[in-house]
Amino acid sequence: MPNDEVSEVLSANPITVVEGIGGMFRRFLSELGSMFWFLIDTFSEMWERIREGRLPFRAAHFFQQTERAGVDSVPLVGLVSFFLGLTMALLTGYQLQRFGTERLVPGLVAIAFTRELGPLITGIMLAARIGAAFTAELGTMQVNEEVEAIEAMGIGPLRFLVAPRMLALLFLMPCLSTVSNIAAILACSFVSKIYFSIALVYYVDLVRDALLIRDIITGVFKSLMFGLIIAGIACYRGLNVRGGAEGVGSSTTSSVVTAITTVIGVDTLYNMIYTVFFPT
Repeated sequence: MPNDEVSEVLSANPITVVEGIGGMFRRFLSELGSMFWFLIDTFSEMWERIREGRLPFRAAHFFQQTERAGVDSVPLVGLVSFFLGLTMALLTGYQLQRFGTERLVPGLVAIAFTRELGPLITGIMLAARIGAAFTAELGTMQVNEEVEAIEAMGIGPLRFLVAPRMLALLFLMPCLSTVSNIAAILACSFVSKIYFSIALVYYVDLVRDALLIRDIITGVFKSLMFGLIIAGIACYRGLNVRGGAEGVGSSTTSSVVTAITTVIGVDTLYNMIYTVFFPT
C-alpha cells in the first residue's frame, strides 16, 4: 500500500475523527459564548449611559447608519422580492391551474412572504450587503488601532461604535421585510391578473382573507431576531480582526458566511418550534 494511502487510513482513525468533531464543537460553543457576552456588554454600556441621563451615542451617527442599512437597501430588497414574487406566482399558479385552484395563488404568496420568505430573503441580503460593510469598517479601525484610541479617550467602543449599527439594523429589518412583502404581493397581483384573470379587487380580498394577524407578527418577530443576529455577528467579527489587511478580508468573508448560515439555521429552528405550539 502506498504511503499516501496509509496516511489517509491513519487520519481516518475513529478516535481522530471524534477528537476533530469535539474540537469543532468546543470552538463553536466558545464563539457562541463570546458573542453572547459581546451583546450583553454592548447593552450594558448603553444602559449605564442612559442611567446617567445621557445619550449612549450621537444621534447623527445613528441616523447615518439607519440611512445606510434601511433607505439605501430598499431598492435592492424591493427588486429581488419583486422578481421572487413573480417567479413564485408563476410556478405555483401553473401547477394549481391544473386542478382549477389558481385562486389560491394570492394567499399562498402572501403567507409565504409574510411569514417566511420576506424576513429570510431580507436577512440574507442585509447580511451580504450591510454585515460585510460593518465588519470591514470596524476591522479596519481595529487594525489601525483607532479602537484603542477611542478607549484611551474614555469612550466605550461598544456603545460608540457597535450600538448605533446594531440598533439601526434591529429597527430597520421589520421595515425592509415589509417592503419585501409588499413588492412580492404586488408582483403576484400582476401575474394573477395577466395569466390567471384574477381581478385586482378580488385579488385584494383573497390576500386579506388568507393572512392572519399571527402571520404578520411572526414575520416581524423573525425580522427583529435576524437584525440582531446579523449586526451582532458583523460587529463581533469586526472588533476581533487580527493580522492586518488580510485579517480584515478573512473576517469579512467569515462574517457574511456565518451570518447567512445562522439566519437560516435560526429560521429553521423557529419554524420547528412554532409548528409544535401552533400546528394549524
